[in-house]
Amino acid sequence: MRILVIGGSVFLGRAIVEEALRRGHDVTTFNRGVSSPDLPGVTAVHGDREVPADLDRLAESGTWDRVIDVCGFTPSVVLDGVRRLNGRAPHYTFISSISAYPEWPGISGVDESSPRHDCPPDATTGEYGVLKAGCERAVEEYFDGGALIINPGLILGPHENVGRLPWWLTRIQRGGRVLAPGDPALPMQLIDARDIAAFTLDQAELATTGRYFTSGVPGNTTFGDWLNLCVETTASDAELVWVDDQFLLDHDVQQWSELPLWYAASPDATGVWTPSSAKAAAAGLTCRPVRETVQDTWAWLRDIPIPDRSFSARILSHGIDPDKEASILSEWDNRPR
Repeated sequence: MRILVIGGSVFLGRAIVEEALRRGHDVTTFNRGVSSPDLPGVTAVHGDREVPADLDRLAESGTWDRVIDVCGFTPSVVLDGVRRLNGRAPHYTFISSISAYPEWPGISGVDESSPRHDCPPDATTGEYGVLKAGCERAVEEYFDGGALIINPGLILGPHENVGRLPWWLTRIQRGGRVLAPGDPALPMQLIDARDIAAFTLDQAELATTGRYFTSGVPGNTTFGDWLNLCVETTASDAELVWVDDQFLLDHDVQQWSELPLWYAASPDATGVWTPSSAKAAAAGLTCRPVRETVQDTWAWLRDIPIPDRSFSARILSHGIDPDKEASILSEWDNRPR
């Protein structure tokens, strides 16, 4: 097939392109050519999706059997691209997020039938999850063809550009006493970008429509097992020191960002690790062991010099300041017993 990937040079987009090339597809990527080099084997069209002339040039460059949009964050921008690509392909896959659902992470068992954020398809500003819901509507309501929506959960894997697993691996590689947050027995639900890529292409090839949560296998690891895997994989002398949720909150540790993937137990976080991928699993989603994800991420990361490991999300930087970590550990050691 001829596949157009909007994005396609970093993390999940990169994984989708690699898998599509492995399957023998003819892949065109459209991105700014700034974030990362184009993968060998693609036809690269460089441009900014926020620039109408660049979108016109893309639309005029060819026709495709499938479009896979990995980097849509603003509904009005996605809508503009959809309108220009109408008639250039019969099927459009949009990679969204579980954050498009307001009941996550507060409610357990959120799935495809849960309500989405109320956001129009031409919105220009708003919060991340709200805007993702608007992007979905731009594709569903205005693309003249089949529309498939993929809602990933927490994604890890090689080439992660958000900085969650890479930060933990780098911190644990440094060794010493490591601040480990909350309950080590907390069940998690992690998924590898490569498994989402394979499932997305499976469904795109079939011209499937509708939506799928791709959040992985419930309880496929615990926080303790996951961090111990990081210690084992890096062959570090790190000692994990588990500190209670409330103690961390009392010391102003920012959830999800300063200690990546940590969310303190509360009614507002009941469902953080329990979204349902049952529909996707029934359609063929398979997930590799978390151990493989950790090991492969380390195999990619370990050859990058530590000063060059600059990973940040669009808004938040990840990782706690070393002095703050040391201070909290000292106060934890000296707390009243």
